[in-house]
Amino acid sequence: MSLLPNQPCSGGAEGGAALKGAVRRPRTHPIMRKILIALVVAAAGMAHALSDPYDEAADAKAQIQAALSQVGPTKRSVLVVFGANWCGDCKVLDLAFTEGMSAALIATDYKVVKVNVGRFDRNADIAESYGVPLKSGIPAVAVLSSQGRVVYVTKAGELADARNMGDKGIYEFFSKIAAGASR
Repeated sequence: MSLLPNQPCSGGAEGGAALKGAVRRPRTHPIMRKILIALVVAAAGMAHALSDPYDEAADAKAQIQAALSQVGPTKRSVLVVFGANWCGDCKVLDLAFTEGMSAALIATDYKVVKVNVGRFDRNADIAESYGVPLKSGIPAVAVLSSQGRVVYVTKAGELADARNMGDKGIYEFFSKIAAGASR
Protein backbone atom coordinates (compact mmCIF):
# COMPACT_ATOMS: atom_id res chain seq x y z
CA MET A 1 0.00 0.00 0.00
CA SER A 2 1.44 3.40 -0.91
CA LEU A 3 0.53 6.59 0.88
CA LEU A 4 -0.34 9.30 -1.58
CA PRO A 5 -0.95 12.87 -0.42
CA ASN A 6 -4.71 12.70 -1.07
CA GLN A 7 -5.18 9.20 0.27
CA PRO A 8 -6.67 8.72 3.77
CA CYS A 9 -4.53 7.09 6.41
CA SER A 10 -6.52 3.91 6.86
CA GLY A 11 -5.29 0.36 6.87
CA GLY A 12 -7.77 -0.85 4.29
CA ALA A 13 -7.49 -4.54 3.48
CA GLU A 14 -3.98 -4.76 4.95
CA GLY A 15 -5.29 -3.83 8.40
CA GLY A 16 -2.84 -0.97 8.77
CA ALA A 17 0.30 -3.06 8.42
CA ALA A 18 1.75 -0.60 5.90
CA LEU A 19 1.18 2.27 8.34
CA LYS A 20 3.41 1.04 11.13
CA GLY A 21 5.35 4.00 12.43
CA ALA A 22 3.14 6.47 10.56
CA VAL A 23 1.67 9.27 12.65
CA ARG A 24 -2.07 9.50 12.41
CA ARG A 25 -3.62 12.87 12.91
CA PRO A 26 -6.53 12.59 15.33
CA ARG A 27 -9.85 13.67 13.95
CA THR A 28 -11.40 16.64 15.67
CA HIS A 29 -15.12 16.60 16.12
CA PRO A 30 -16.70 19.63 14.34
CA ILE A 31 -18.34 20.87 17.54
CA MET A 32 -15.08 20.61 19.46
CA ARG A 33 -13.33 22.49 16.68
CA LYS A 34 -15.91 25.31 16.92
CA ILE A 35 -15.56 25.44 20.69
CA LEU A 36 -11.79 25.60 20.41
CA ILE A 37 -11.99 28.42 17.86
CA ALA A 38 -14.44 30.32 20.09
CA LEU A 39 -12.10 29.95 23.08
CA VAL A 40 -9.11 31.19 21.09
CA VAL A 41 -11.07 34.21 19.84
CA ALA A 42 -12.34 34.97 23.36
CA ALA A 43 -8.83 34.71 24.80
CA ALA A 44 -7.50 37.04 22.13
CA GLY A 45 -10.28 39.50 22.91
CA MET A 46 -9.54 39.39 26.63
CA ALA A 47 -5.83 39.82 26.02
CA HIS A 48 -6.60 42.90 23.95
CA ALA A 49 -9.04 44.22 26.54
CA LEU A 50 -6.51 43.72 29.32
CA SER A 51 -3.62 45.17 27.35
CA ASP A 52 -1.83 48.27 28.58
CA PRO A 53 -4.45 51.00 29.01
CA TYR A 54 -2.00 53.68 30.16
CA ASP A 55 0.19 55.34 27.55
CA GLU A 56 3.57 55.57 29.22
CA ALA A 57 4.85 58.15 26.73
CA ALA A 58 1.82 60.46 26.87
CA ASP A 59 1.96 64.09 27.91
CA ALA A 60 -0.71 63.89 30.61
CA LYS A 61 -0.99 67.65 31.14
CA ALA A 62 -1.58 68.20 27.41
CA GLN A 63 -4.15 65.39 27.33
CA ILE A 64 -6.09 66.91 30.22
CA GLN A 65 -6.06 70.35 28.57
CA ALA A 66 -7.24 68.81 25.27
CA ALA A 67 -10.07 67.00 27.08
CA LEU A 68 -11.15 70.22 28.82
CA SER A 69 -11.24 71.95 25.42
CA GLN A 70 -13.31 69.12 23.94
CA VAL A 71 -15.97 69.12 26.66
CA GLY A 72 -16.15 72.94 26.58
CA PRO A 73 -19.76 74.07 26.83
CA THR A 74 -21.20 70.56 27.18
CA LYS A 75 -22.45 69.11 30.46
CA ARG A 76 -19.76 66.42 30.40
CA SER A 77 -17.00 66.30 32.99
CA VAL A 78 -13.40 65.26 32.51
CA LEU A 79 -12.59 62.06 34.37
CA VAL A 80 -8.86 61.90 35.08
CA VAL A 81 -7.92 58.33 35.98
CA PHE A 82 -4.56 57.79 37.65
CA GLY A 83 -3.24 54.27 37.26
CA ALA A 84 -0.53 52.01 35.88
CA ASN A 85 -0.20 49.14 33.46
CA TRP A 86 1.06 46.74 36.16
CA CYS A 87 -2.07 47.34 38.27
CA GLY A 88 -4.79 44.70 37.93
CA ASP A 89 -7.45 46.91 39.49
CA CYS A 90 -6.58 49.66 36.98
CA LYS A 91 -7.10 47.23 34.11
CA VAL A 92 -10.43 46.05 35.53
CA LEU A 93 -11.62 49.65 35.89
CA ASP A 94 -10.50 50.43 32.34
CA LEU A 95 -12.42 47.42 31.05
CA ALA A 96 -15.53 48.57 32.95
CA PHE A 97 -15.33 51.87 31.07
CA THR A 98 -15.80 50.08 27.75
CA GLU A 99 -18.00 47.10 28.65
CA GLY A 100 -20.88 46.30 30.95
CA MET A 101 -23.16 48.57 32.95
CA SER A 102 -20.68 51.41 33.38
CA ALA A 103 -19.77 51.85 29.71
CA ALA A 104 -22.81 53.93 28.70
CA LEU A 105 -22.62 56.08 31.82
CA ILE A 106 -18.93 56.82 31.33
CA ALA A 107 -19.36 57.56 27.60
CA THR A 108 -22.31 59.89 28.25
CA ASP A 109 -21.11 61.81 31.29
CA TYR A 110 -17.33 61.85 31.05
CA LYS A 111 -14.37 62.47 28.78
CA VAL A 112 -11.79 60.05 30.15
CA VAL A 113 -8.08 60.87 30.41
CA LYS A 114 -5.86 58.04 31.66
CA VAL A 115 -2.72 59.22 33.42
CA ASN A 116 0.14 56.77 33.92
CA VAL A 117 1.73 56.97 37.35
CA GLY A 118 4.32 54.27 36.66
CA ARG A 119 5.59 52.94 39.99
CA PHE A 120 4.32 56.14 41.65
CA ASP A 121 7.23 57.96 40.02
CA ARG A 122 5.38 59.61 37.11
CA ASN A 123 2.79 62.39 37.01
CA ALA A 124 2.52 62.49 40.81
CA ASP A 125 2.60 66.28 40.55
CA ILE A 126 -0.61 66.22 38.49
CA ALA A 127 -2.36 64.00 41.03
CA GLU A 128 -1.17 66.26 43.83
CA SER A 129 -2.38 69.39 42.03
CA TYR A 130 -5.91 67.92 41.99
CA GLY A 131 -5.70 66.70 45.60
CA VAL A 132 -5.51 62.99 44.72
CA PRO A 133 -3.45 61.06 47.29
CA LEU A 134 -1.89 58.27 45.21
CA LYS A 135 -0.55 56.57 48.34
CA SER A 136 -4.15 55.63 49.17
CA GLY A 137 -4.16 53.35 46.16
CA ILE A 138 -4.76 53.23 42.46
CA PRO A 139 -6.77 53.52 40.36
CA ALA A 140 -7.64 56.94 41.67
CA VAL A 141 -9.72 59.60 39.96
CA ALA A 142 -10.30 63.31 39.79
CA VAL A 143 -13.47 64.65 38.17
CA LEU A 144 -13.12 68.08 36.62
CA SER A 145 -15.87 70.40 35.49
CA SER A 146 -15.69 71.68 31.93
CA GLN A 147 -14.01 74.79 33.40
CA GLY A 148 -11.28 72.65 34.99
CA ARG A 149 -12.61 72.99 38.56
CA VAL A 150 -12.16 69.89 40.75
CA VAL A 151 -15.60 68.42 41.44
CA TYR A 152 -14.58 65.14 43.09
CA VAL A 153 -11.45 63.16 43.98
CA THR A 154 -10.91 59.75 45.51
CA LYS A 155 -9.29 60.34 48.88
CA ALA A 156 -9.22 56.90 50.48
CA GLY A 157 -8.53 54.39 47.69
CA GLU A 158 -12.21 54.01 46.84
CA LEU A 159 -11.41 52.28 43.52
CA ALA A 160 -8.24 50.46 44.59
CA ASP A 161 -10.26 47.25 44.94
CA ALA A 162 -12.03 47.47 41.56
CA ARG A 163 -11.58 43.73 41.01
CA ASN A 164 -13.84 42.97 43.96
CA MET A 165 -16.27 45.83 43.37
CA GLY A 166 -17.49 44.21 40.20
CA ASP A 167 -19.34 45.90 37.39
CA LYS A 168 -22.31 46.82 39.59
CA GLY A 169 -20.15 48.42 42.28
CA ILE A 170 -18.18 50.43 39.73
CA TYR A 171 -21.42 51.58 38.09
CA GLU A 172 -22.93 52.64 41.42
CA PHE A 173 -19.74 54.51 42.34
CA PHE A 174 -19.72 56.57 39.13
CA SER A 175 -23.51 57.07 39.18
CA LYS A 176 -23.20 58.80 42.56
CA ILE A 177 -20.35 60.96 41.31
CA ALA A 178 -22.26 61.88 38.14
CA ALA A 179 -25.32 62.85 40.21
CA GLY A 180 -23.16 65.01 42.49
CA ALA A 181 -21.27 66.62 39.59
CA SER A 182 -24.49 67.70 37.86
CA ARG A 183 -25.69 69.72 40.89
